[in-house]
Amino acid sequence: MLTYDVSWASALTAGGATLSVKDQKPSSGSDAYYIVAEGRPTPLLSKLYDLYYKADTLLDIYSLLPQRASIYSEEGKRSRLKVTTFDQAARKAHYEVQTNTVVKKELAIPAYSQDGLAALYVLRAIALKPGDKFSMPICDAGETYTVQITVGGVETVKTGIGDVRAWKITPVVPGGKAGGATRLSLWLSDDPRRLPVRMQAQLAVGSFDLTLKSSNR
Repeated sequence: MLTYDVSWASALTAGGATLSVKDQKPSSGSDAYYIVAEGRPTPLLSKLYDLYYKADTLLDIYSLLPQRASIYSEEGKRSRLKVTTFDQAARKAHYEVQTNTVVKKELAIPAYSQDGLAALYVLRAIALKPGDKFSMPICDAGETYTVQITVGGVETVKTGIGDVRAWKITPVVPGGKAGGATRLSLWLSDDPRRLPVRMQAQLAVGSFDLTLKSSNR
């Protein structure tokens, strides 16, 4: 499990997050990694406004394509579950939002579509070189879009496990997608583990920064 400190506006420690591969299991006629990301605010902030987020994905271990992805959120007394089920062969996805009601829709998706969490793990499996540029189709929260990715150089990142040499990766997301992020950056360790040691997102309410605190790997 990877554990992160989450800061807001480069100063306030807003919460913590975890990222882990929970299991490898049979799924949809194949085998899949069950990957989970969770986030909560600090105890102090939770007294002001209670939040909880969980994203998970079933990632086929052979194709490295998602079979099913979900995002569950609790904001105060409100909860919401968003589920995307992929039919990669037919290039379709079924999307469902569950609140007090259920809303469903079908989507046409490009070949090799990822969800947001699966994309992070797929990036870890790609051989990186400075200056590389490539695109990745994403199907997330009922929308499809293409992310343009640029690989920068290796930088030193200060983390809870020490200074780590890491590749800086910059995904460019179409406006209004990916939760409204206008700028995203990701740092993957320059070693065989390819740990996500830092993630940064610029949102309308400020900059959020996730920095690796600990790793049991």
